[in-house]
Amino acid sequence: MKSKLLDLFCKAGGAGMGYHRAGFEVVGVDKDPQPNYPFEFHQADALEYLDQHWREFDIIHASPPCQAYSRITPWSGARQNHPDLLQPTIDALDRAGKPYIVENVPGAPMKNYLMLCGTMFGLRVFRHRLFVCKPQIYMSPMTCNHHGYSRNSVRGANRDKYKNGAFITVAGHIGNFEFAKRAMGIDWMTREELVEAIPPAYTEWLGAQMMTCLTQRGADLLKAGRNLPAMNNQSIGELPA
Repeated sequence: MKSKLLDLFCKAGGAGMGYHRAGFEVVGVDKDPQPNYPFEFHQADALEYLDQHWREFDIIHASPPCQAYSRITPWSGARQNHPDLLQPTIDALDRAGKPYIVENVPGAPMKNYLMLCGTMFGLRVFRHRLFVCKPQIYMSPMTCNHHGYSRNSVRGANRDKYKNGAFITVAGHIGNFEFAKRAMGIDWMTREELVEAIPPAYTEWLGAQMMTCLTQRGADLLKAGRNLPAMNNQSIGELPA
């Protein structure tokens, strides 16, 4: 039987798709309807659902709202309008006692995190995200593969003068939606859903590591402080405009 993963604050399923590809049976939960979520979905308060159903799952992923820590939010002066659910989510996961992964943006108050970027996986997207894993995942030092980067090589929201850049940042209104979907490795989301997603490649890799952790061999490696297999930087090939 497949290990079962609970995907909290799931949105349209960027993280969930990665875990599915890693071999998990995925169940998503979000307070809003998610018609494009590709797996079993329950519309509910994420922390309430966790409290009631945590025993049914082998591992839990959570992506609590990140706007409170987004670098853009202070510019808008609206930080107080966004819920800060990061620590309550971590506390609830610790109480449940299941293996878990929590994802958030750079700037979030997270300790002992991994930072992943699309360029580590051969994707043409700059999208840094932090992940706290329990049990902790060890990996060889990795860096972003931003070779050939310059300011005019990055496409972003409303950057018409950089519309032919080799990379993209996925935020705001996204100047080239088709390019953004290919860069993220996502083809089932709307524009609005895509800007809130993470590339499935991140959680496919993390899920593979956590799947190892669920085995006795993986538990022994972690107990000994040994590194689990690390990803390899993939070369970034050509991606048509």
